[in-house]
Amino acid sequence: MTSGAEPLVLEYRGGHLENVHYGHVCGVEETGRIAYHAGDPEWVTFMRSAAKPIQAIPFFLEGFDDRFGFTSEEQAIMMASHRALPYHVEALEGMMNKLGLDEQSLVCKPTYPLDADARDALVAERKPQRRIYHNCSGKHLGVLSYCIGMGYPLEDYYTADHPAQKRITSIAAELSECPVEDIRIGTDGCGFPVFGMPLRNMALAFLKLACPDLIEDERLRQAVVKVTSLMNKYPTMISADYLICPNLLMDDNIVAKGGAKGIYCFALKKERLAFALKVTDGSEDEWPIAVASILEQIGYGNKDTISRMYKIGSPDIRNDNGLVIGENRSVFTLR
Repeated sequence: MTSGAEPLVLEYRGGHLENVHYGHVCGVEETGRIAYHAGDPEWVTFMRSAAKPIQAIPFFLEGFDDRFGFTSEEQAIMMASHRALPYHVEALEGMMNKLGLDEQSLVCKPTYPLDADARDALVAERKPQRRIYHNCSGKHLGVLSYCIGMGYPLEDYYTADHPAQKRITSIAAELSECPVEDIRIGTDGCGFPVFGMPLRNMALAFLKLACPDLIEDERLRQAVVKVTSLMNKYPTMISADYLICPNLLMDDNIVAKGGAKGIYCFALKKERLAFALKVTDGSEDEWPIAVASILEQIGYGNKDTISRMYKIGSPDIRNDNGLVIGENRSVFTLR
Protein backbone atom coordinates (compact mmCIF):
# COMPACT_ATOMS: atom_id res chain seq x y z
CA MET A 1 0.00 0.00 0.00
CA THR A 2 1.19 3.51 -0.80
CA SER A 3 1.75 5.56 2.37
CA GLY A 4 -1.39 7.42 3.45
CA ALA A 5 -3.57 5.94 0.70
CA GLU A 6 -6.97 4.48 1.49
CA PRO A 7 -8.90 1.74 -0.29
CA LEU A 8 -11.07 3.38 -2.95
CA VAL A 9 -12.51 0.41 -4.85
CA LEU A 10 -12.58 -3.30 -4.01
CA GLU A 11 -12.94 -6.03 -6.63
CA TYR A 12 -14.70 -9.26 -5.66
CA ARG A 13 -14.73 -12.47 -7.70
CA GLY A 14 -16.93 -15.36 -6.61
CA GLY A 15 -17.60 -13.54 -3.36
CA HIS A 16 -13.90 -13.31 -2.48
CA LEU A 17 -11.81 -10.13 -2.42
CA GLU A 18 -9.40 -10.25 -5.35
CA ASN A 19 -8.05 -6.70 -5.76
CA VAL A 20 -7.82 -3.57 -3.64
CA HIS A 21 -7.33 -0.23 -5.43
CA TYR A 22 -5.85 2.33 -3.04
CA GLY A 23 -5.76 6.03 -3.66
CA HIS A 24 -6.25 9.62 -2.59
CA VAL A 25 -9.08 12.12 -3.10
CA CYS A 26 -9.03 15.87 -2.54
CA GLY A 27 -12.03 18.18 -2.89
CA VAL A 28 -11.71 21.97 -2.60
CA GLU A 29 -14.31 24.71 -2.40
CA GLU A 30 -14.18 28.25 -3.76
CA THR A 31 -12.10 29.68 -0.90
CA GLY A 32 -9.43 27.10 -1.67
CA ARG A 33 -10.18 25.24 1.56
CA ILE A 34 -10.05 21.43 1.48
CA ALA A 35 -13.72 20.55 1.86
CA TYR A 36 -13.49 16.78 1.35
CA HIS A 37 -10.75 14.23 1.37
CA ALA A 38 -9.87 10.55 1.54
CA GLY A 39 -6.25 9.52 1.88
CA ASP A 40 -3.73 12.33 1.57
CA PRO A 41 -5.11 15.49 -0.15
CA GLU A 42 -1.56 16.82 -0.45
CA TRP A 43 -0.32 13.75 -2.32
CA VAL A 44 2.10 14.83 -5.06
CA THR A 45 1.71 13.22 -8.47
CA PHE A 46 1.76 14.17 -12.15
CA MET A 47 -1.25 15.65 -13.91
CA ARG A 48 -0.43 13.87 -17.17
CA SER A 49 -3.27 14.46 -19.68
CA ALA A 50 -5.49 16.03 -17.02
CA ALA A 51 -3.42 19.14 -17.80
CA LYS A 52 -4.57 19.32 -21.44
CA PRO A 53 -7.18 22.04 -20.86
CA ILE A 54 -4.43 24.14 -19.29
CA GLN A 55 -1.97 23.38 -22.09
CA ALA A 56 -4.48 24.67 -24.64
CA ILE A 57 -5.04 28.01 -22.92
CA PRO A 58 -2.18 30.04 -24.50
CA PHE A 59 -3.68 29.51 -27.98
CA PHE A 60 -6.98 31.03 -26.86
CA LEU A 61 -5.33 33.63 -24.63
CA GLU A 62 -3.73 35.22 -27.71
CA GLY A 63 -6.98 35.13 -29.68
CA PHE A 64 -5.61 32.65 -32.23
CA ASP A 65 -8.98 30.87 -32.36
CA ASP A 66 -9.94 33.57 -34.88
CA ARG A 67 -6.70 33.42 -36.84
CA PHE A 68 -6.27 30.00 -38.43
CA GLY A 69 -9.83 29.24 -39.51
CA PHE A 70 -10.13 26.18 -37.29
CA THR A 71 -13.61 24.75 -36.82
CA SER A 72 -14.99 24.43 -33.30
CA GLU A 73 -14.33 20.68 -33.46
CA GLU A 74 -10.71 21.30 -34.47
CA GLN A 75 -10.30 23.64 -31.52
CA ALA A 76 -11.91 21.16 -29.13
CA ILE A 77 -9.52 18.37 -30.06
CA MET A 78 -6.66 20.47 -28.64
CA MET A 79 -7.90 19.39 -25.19
CA ALA A 80 -8.41 15.76 -26.18
CA SER A 81 -7.06 12.35 -25.39
CA HIS A 82 -8.72 11.24 -28.61
CA ARG A 83 -9.16 7.70 -29.91
CA ALA A 84 -8.38 8.45 -33.58
CA LEU A 85 -11.93 7.71 -34.59
CA PRO A 86 -12.77 8.92 -38.12
CA TYR A 87 -14.19 12.24 -36.90
CA HIS A 88 -11.07 12.80 -34.77
CA VAL A 89 -8.80 12.14 -37.74
CA GLU A 90 -10.85 14.50 -39.91
CA ALA A 91 -10.36 17.31 -37.39
CA LEU A 92 -6.63 16.64 -37.04
CA GLU A 93 -6.07 16.56 -40.80
CA GLY A 94 -8.06 19.77 -41.10
CA MET A 95 -5.77 21.47 -38.61
CA MET A 96 -2.61 20.30 -40.38
CA ASN A 97 -3.88 21.49 -43.75
CA LYS A 98 -4.74 24.93 -42.40
CA LEU A 99 -1.35 25.22 -40.69
CA GLY A 100 0.58 23.92 -43.70
CA LEU A 101 2.28 21.31 -41.51
CA ASP A 102 2.99 17.65 -42.14
CA GLU A 103 3.05 14.93 -39.53
CA GLN A 104 6.82 15.06 -39.20
CA SER A 105 6.33 18.30 -37.28
CA LEU A 106 4.84 16.30 -34.39
CA VAL A 107 7.20 14.81 -31.83
CA CYS A 108 4.70 12.15 -30.76
CA LYS A 109 5.54 8.78 -32.30
CA PRO A 110 3.54 7.06 -35.06
CA THR A 111 1.04 4.61 -33.65
CA TYR A 112 -2.35 3.02 -34.28
CA PRO A 113 -5.58 4.37 -32.74
CA LEU A 114 -6.46 3.56 -29.15
CA ASP A 115 -9.97 2.68 -30.31
CA ALA A 116 -9.90 -1.05 -31.04
CA ASP A 117 -12.31 -0.96 -34.00
CA ALA A 118 -10.47 1.94 -35.64
CA ARG A 119 -7.15 0.15 -35.10
CA ASP A 120 -8.39 -3.18 -36.45
CA ALA A 121 -9.85 -1.54 -39.56
CA LEU A 122 -6.52 0.07 -40.38
CA VAL A 123 -4.56 -3.12 -39.75
CA ALA A 124 -6.98 -5.11 -41.92
CA GLU A 125 -6.38 -2.65 -44.74
CA ARG A 126 -2.61 -2.79 -44.10
CA LYS A 127 -2.47 0.94 -43.52
CA PRO A 128 0.52 2.35 -41.64
CA GLN A 129 0.74 3.94 -38.24
CA ARG A 130 0.52 7.74 -38.15
CA ARG A 131 1.57 10.43 -35.71
CA ILE A 132 -1.90 11.97 -35.70
CA TYR A 133 -3.32 8.68 -34.43
CA HIS A 134 -1.48 9.35 -31.17
CA ASN A 135 -4.04 10.36 -28.55
CA CYS A 136 -2.11 13.55 -27.73
CA SER A 137 -1.73 14.82 -31.31
CA GLY A 138 -4.49 17.41 -30.93
CA LYS A 139 -2.64 18.95 -28.02
CA HIS A 140 0.56 19.02 -30.06
CA LEU A 141 -1.12 20.70 -33.02
CA GLY A 142 -2.63 23.26 -30.66
CA VAL A 143 0.75 24.17 -29.21
CA LEU A 144 2.33 24.23 -32.69
CA SER A 145 -0.45 26.62 -33.75
CA TYR A 146 0.39 28.84 -30.79
CA CYS A 147 4.07 28.75 -31.75
CA ILE A 148 3.27 29.75 -35.34
CA GLY A 149 1.09 32.59 -34.11
CA MET A 150 3.79 33.85 -31.75
CA GLY A 151 6.65 33.38 -34.20
CA TYR A 152 8.36 30.81 -31.99
CA PRO A 153 10.60 28.04 -33.39
CA LEU A 154 8.81 24.77 -34.08
CA GLU A 155 11.72 22.32 -33.94
CA ASP A 156 11.93 22.09 -30.14
CA TYR A 157 8.36 23.09 -29.26
CA TYR A 158 8.11 20.16 -26.82
CA THR A 159 11.10 20.99 -24.60
CA ALA A 160 10.60 22.42 -21.13
CA ASP A 161 12.75 25.46 -21.95
CA HIS A 162 10.77 26.42 -25.07
CA PRO A 163 8.87 29.71 -24.61
CA ALA A 164 5.56 28.00 -25.38
CA GLN A 165 6.13 25.40 -22.65
CA LYS A 166 7.29 28.06 -20.20
CA ARG A 167 4.08 30.00 -20.86
CA ILE A 168 2.01 26.86 -20.25
CA THR A 169 3.86 26.20 -17.00
CA SER A 170 3.28 29.77 -15.80
CA ILE A 171 -0.46 29.41 -16.46
CA ALA A 172 -0.50 26.07 -14.65
CA ALA A 173 1.16 27.75 -11.68
CA GLU A 174 -1.30 30.64 -11.70
CA LEU A 175 -4.40 28.46 -11.86
CA SER A 176 -3.18 25.86 -9.37
CA GLU A 177 -1.58 28.35 -6.98
CA CYS A 178 1.48 26.12 -6.97
CA PRO A 179 4.59 28.30 -7.49
CA VAL A 180 6.52 27.59 -10.68
CA GLU A 181 9.59 26.63 -8.67
CA ASP A 182 7.56 24.02 -6.77
CA ILE A 183 6.10 22.33 -9.85
CA ARG A 184 7.95 19.11 -10.58
CA ILE A 185 8.64 18.71 -14.28
CA GLY A 186 8.67 15.25 -15.85
CA THR A 187 8.19 14.03 -19.42
CA ASP A 188 4.97 12.52 -20.69
CA GLY A 189 4.71 9.56 -23.05
CA CYS A 190 4.04 11.91 -25.96
CA GLY A 191 7.19 13.93 -25.28
CA PHE A 192 5.66 16.97 -23.54
CA PRO A 193 6.60 18.28 -20.10
CA VAL A 194 4.21 17.17 -17.35
CA PHE A 195 3.45 18.89 -14.06
CA GLY A 196 3.88 17.27 -10.66
CA MET A 197 2.03 18.96 -7.78
CA PRO A 198 -0.23 18.14 -4.82
CA LEU A 199 -3.77 16.96 -5.55
CA ARG A 200 -5.05 20.04 -3.73
CA ASN A 201 -3.41 22.29 -6.31
CA MET A 202 -4.78 20.24 -9.21
CA ALA A 203 -8.26 20.60 -7.73
CA LEU A 204 -7.73 24.36 -7.38
CA ALA A 205 -6.81 24.59 -11.07
CA PHE A 206 -9.97 22.76 -12.07
CA LEU A 207 -12.03 24.89 -9.71
CA LYS A 208 -10.93 27.94 -11.69
CA LEU A 209 -11.63 26.20 -14.98
CA ALA A 210 -15.21 25.63 -13.78
CA CYS A 211 -15.58 28.97 -11.97
CA PRO A 212 -13.57 31.45 -14.06
CA ASP A 213 -14.87 34.38 -12.01
CA LEU A 214 -12.20 33.30 -9.51
CA ILE A 215 -9.52 34.31 -12.07
CA GLU A 216 -8.43 37.93 -11.70
CA ASP A 217 -6.84 38.36 -15.14
CA GLU A 218 -9.66 39.13 -17.61
CA ARG A 219 -7.87 37.79 -20.69
CA LEU A 220 -7.02 34.54 -18.94
CA ARG A 221 -10.58 34.31 -17.68
CA GLN A 222 -12.01 34.65 -21.19
CA ALA A 223 -9.57 32.06 -22.56
CA VAL A 224 -10.65 29.59 -19.89
CA VAL A 225 -14.29 30.15 -20.80
CA LYS A 226 -13.51 29.34 -24.44
CA VAL A 227 -11.64 26.16 -23.52
CA THR A 228 -14.26 24.75 -21.18
CA SER A 229 -17.18 25.77 -23.41
CA LEU A 230 -15.68 23.77 -26.26
CA MET A 231 -15.18 20.76 -24.00
CA ASN A 232 -18.82 20.83 -22.91
CA LYS A 233 -20.19 21.50 -26.40
CA TYR A 234 -18.12 18.82 -28.15
CA PRO A 235 -17.55 16.14 -25.48
CA THR A 236 -16.92 13.27 -27.90
CA MET A 237 -14.02 15.20 -29.42
CA ILE A 238 -12.26 14.78 -26.06
CA SER A 239 -12.23 10.96 -26.33
CA ALA A 240 -15.07 8.54 -27.15
CA ASP A 241 -18.64 8.10 -25.98
CA TYR A 242 -17.84 4.90 -24.07
CA LEU A 243 -15.29 6.66 -21.84
CA ILE A 244 -15.62 8.81 -18.75
CA CYS A 245 -14.66 12.29 -20.01
CA PRO A 246 -17.46 12.71 -22.58
CA ASN A 247 -19.97 11.21 -20.17
CA LEU A 248 -19.10 13.85 -17.58
CA LEU A 249 -18.64 16.72 -20.03
CA MET A 250 -22.09 16.26 -21.57
CA ASP A 251 -23.28 17.58 -18.20
CA ASP A 252 -22.79 21.33 -18.77
CA ASN A 253 -22.21 21.77 -15.04
CA ILE A 254 -18.98 19.74 -15.11
CA VAL A 255 -15.45 20.35 -16.36
CA ALA A 256 -13.42 17.13 -16.34
CA LYS A 257 -10.26 15.56 -17.71
CA GLY A 258 -8.23 12.51 -16.78
CA GLY A 259 -4.66 11.49 -17.35
CA ALA A 260 -2.54 8.37 -17.47
CA LYS A 261 -1.66 6.35 -14.39
CA GLY A 262 -4.86 6.89 -12.47
CA ILE A 263 -5.19 10.68 -12.15
CA TYR A 264 -8.62 12.27 -12.63
CA CYS A 265 -9.81 15.84 -12.08
CA PHE A 266 -13.27 17.34 -12.31
CA ALA A 267 -15.14 20.39 -11.06
CA LEU A 268 -18.76 21.40 -10.52
CA LYS A 269 -19.77 24.90 -11.61
CA LYS A 270 -22.93 25.52 -9.58
CA GLU A 271 -21.63 23.79 -6.45
CA ARG A 272 -18.25 25.55 -6.82
CA LEU A 273 -16.39 22.38 -5.87
CA ALA A 274 -13.49 20.61 -7.55
CA PHE A 275 -11.93 17.19 -7.02
CA ALA A 276 -8.67 15.49 -7.89
CA LEU A 277 -8.29 11.76 -7.33
CA LYS A 278 -5.39 9.39 -7.80
CA VAL A 279 -5.60 5.62 -8.02
CA THR A 280 -2.13 4.73 -6.81
CA ASP A 281 -1.74 1.53 -8.82
CA GLY A 282 -2.26 3.61 -11.97
CA SER A 283 -5.51 1.93 -13.01
CA GLU A 284 -8.19 3.94 -14.84
CA ASP A 285 -10.96 1.32 -14.66
CA GLU A 286 -11.98 2.56 -11.22
CA TRP A 287 -12.59 6.17 -12.27
CA PRO A 288 -16.30 5.96 -13.09
CA ILE A 289 -17.33 4.17 -9.91
CA ALA A 290 -15.10 6.42 -7.78
CA VAL A 291 -16.46 9.60 -9.40
CA ALA A 292 -20.02 8.28 -9.00
CA SER A 293 -19.33 7.69 -5.31
CA ILE A 294 -18.02 11.23 -4.87
CA LEU A 295 -21.07 12.70 -6.59
CA GLU A 296 -23.40 10.60 -4.48
CA GLN A 297 -21.63 11.48 -1.24
CA ILE A 298 -21.91 15.22 -1.87
CA GLY A 299 -25.56 14.89 -2.91
CA TYR A 300 -25.10 15.88 -6.55
CA GLY A 301 -28.46 16.61 -8.12
CA ASN A 302 -28.00 15.37 -11.70
CA LYS A 303 -28.79 11.69 -11.32
CA ASP A 304 -28.41 11.11 -15.08
CA THR A 305 -24.72 11.93 -14.79
CA ILE A 306 -24.30 9.45 -11.94
CA SER A 307 -26.21 6.83 -13.92
CA ARG A 308 -23.84 7.28 -16.87
CA MET A 309 -20.91 6.64 -14.55
CA TYR A 310 -22.39 3.33 -13.47
CA LYS A 311 -23.20 2.45 -17.08
CA ILE A 312 -19.63 2.85 -18.32
CA GLY A 313 -18.06 1.62 -15.06
CA SER A 314 -20.55 -0.99 -13.98
CA PRO A 315 -20.30 -2.44 -10.46
CA ASP A 316 -20.82 -5.82 -12.14
CA ILE A 317 -17.72 -7.70 -13.28
CA ARG A 318 -18.53 -9.84 -16.32
CA ASN A 319 -16.46 -12.54 -17.97
CA ASP A 320 -15.90 -12.97 -21.70
CA ASN A 321 -19.31 -14.62 -22.04
CA GLY A 322 -21.09 -11.69 -20.45
CA LEU A 323 -21.87 -13.51 -17.22
CA VAL A 324 -21.70 -11.60 -13.93
CA ILE A 325 -18.91 -13.23 -11.94
CA GLY A 326 -18.02 -10.50 -9.44
CA GLU A 327 -18.44 -6.88 -8.43
CA ASN A 328 -16.60 -3.60 -8.03
CA ARG A 329 -17.45 -1.83 -4.79
CA SER A 330 -16.57 1.75 -3.86
CA VAL A 331 -15.60 1.77 -0.18
CA PHE A 332 -14.13 5.19 0.63
CA THR A 333 -15.89 7.81 2.72
CA LEU A 334 -15.18 11.50 2.14
CA ARG A 335 -14.31 13.38 5.30
